[in-house]
Amino acid sequence: MTNDAFYMDLALKNAQAMKGQTDPNPLVGSVIVNDNRIVGVGAHLKAGEAHAEINALRMAGDKAKGGTIYVTLEPCSHHGRTGPCAVAIAEAGIKKVVIATLDPNPIVAGNGVKILEDAGIEVITGVMEDEARKMNEVFNKYIVTRKPFVTLKAGITLDGKVASHTFSSKWITSEESRQDVHQLRSENMAILVGINTVLKDDPALTARIQNGRNPIRVIMDSSLKIPLEAQVITDKQAKTIIFTSQRYDKEKRKMLEDLNVIVAETSGIEHVNPLEVVTTLGEQGISSLFIEGGGNINATFLENKLVDKVILYFAPKLIGGKNAPTFLEGTGIDQMTDAVNLINTDIQRIGQDFKFIGYPNYDNE
Repeated sequence: MTNDAFYMDLALKNAQAMKGQTDPNPLVGSVIVNDNRIVGVGAHLKAGEAHAEINALRMAGDKAKGGTIYVTLEPCSHHGRTGPCAVAIAEAGIKKVVIATLDPNPIVAGNGVKILEDAGIEVITGVMEDEARKMNEVFNKYIVTRKPFVTLKAGITLDGKVASHTFSSKWITSEESRQDVHQLRSENMAILVGINTVLKDDPALTARIQNGRNPIRVIMDSSLKIPLEAQVITDKQAKTIIFTSQRYDKEKRKMLEDLNVIVAETSGIEHVNPLEVVTTLGEQGISSLFIEGGGNINATFLENKLVDKVILYFAPKLIGGKNAPTFLEGTGIDQMTDAVNLINTDIQRIGQDFKFIGYPNYDNE
């Protein structure tokens, strides 16, 4: 590993440690090196607070002058809730800036590099770029489209079942897998299920881990069948939003709103349009959505090409039964050539299970 890669790897680790805290801002880490010594380290901790570069500069103080700063994302060039980091770097007397990836944000997009170069600072880009892009896959989508990055998750048996034919489902996966899911809940801004999941399981949809952040609960319920005593309504652990169709129960809506539940009406006559769901959530500043729905909800989002990432926890179990529910139902494809290919795949061992990660390629290329 080169010196640049070594220090950038440290900056990436600092950034990654803040996952789930900076939404909707990106994860950013920074390291300042002078005379082969680390003199400053920083990460972006929370939206609205100092950026990683500023935190590193504060730690380094006068030792930043003449040094090299490593940063996982192009320093900002605009005035937002904080000042432009590119200007602060130049004013600190930094001589060299090493950047993992340019900022996809249209109001930055190369402007930070230009400020640095105009100040006579040497700039190197592309060091550990792939790792930096993957780390900020949520931000990279949201900042360009203003729609949340959608992750579809399911725990399934090796034959693709999510329950037996009697709908027994506790527990398919191991305790280790379930803890991993709670971590993912904490890292996402919102979690979504359909009304059938609420009626069958009465889930809390919270992140039950130490120092975990509970995501906003999102329910798709076409006619507002949700019981008023459901946990997502009564526990007050997180905000709950229910998306409904034109055939919703108007009296039930008032009862729900009296309980501080947000009811969002969509244009669908019989069913909730999933595109309206993600568009509305994006407009509310929600940059990541974690789907833990049943087979029909999963199929609806996948068929509408709204899923960005798939995470499957495979348990080494076989259930069988043609009537046992699967994690992906709906109508399904007609021809194998229409199948959604998953690319950039990875498989990890977790407890007795296998965690599969893949990214849908809707172009079938």
